[in-house]
Amino acid sequence: MTSPAARLDREPAALAMRIGVVAAEAALATFARNLDLDEVEDGEVDFRGAIGPAEWPLFSLVIDTLAEASPDDERTLDERRVAALNDLARICMAAKQKAQPAA
Repeated sequence: MTSPAARLDREPAALAMRIGVVAAEAALATFARNLDLDEVEDGEVDFRGAIGPAEWPLFSLVIDTLAEASPDDERTLDERRVAALNDLARICMAAKQKAQPAA
């Protein structure tokens, strides 16, 4: 018989969140390997050209999900993607801090 804690860890929502964090971490690692922060800050980064074909599907899914525009959002896609990269970094940092045991 499994413990209640183990069962909660296997709940669909918990699994989905873990997969999301893994996807976010993979997308951030892809970004770190392939893109220059100075180029991103200057704007108009060719994300598709900078990210390899094997890494593109996951990277684009994460970034485009985070960069989705609301109806009243007047920012360009590049501006939204830069904001999405900031969000992505915050997600990964928060997940890392949560994973570390309290001292």
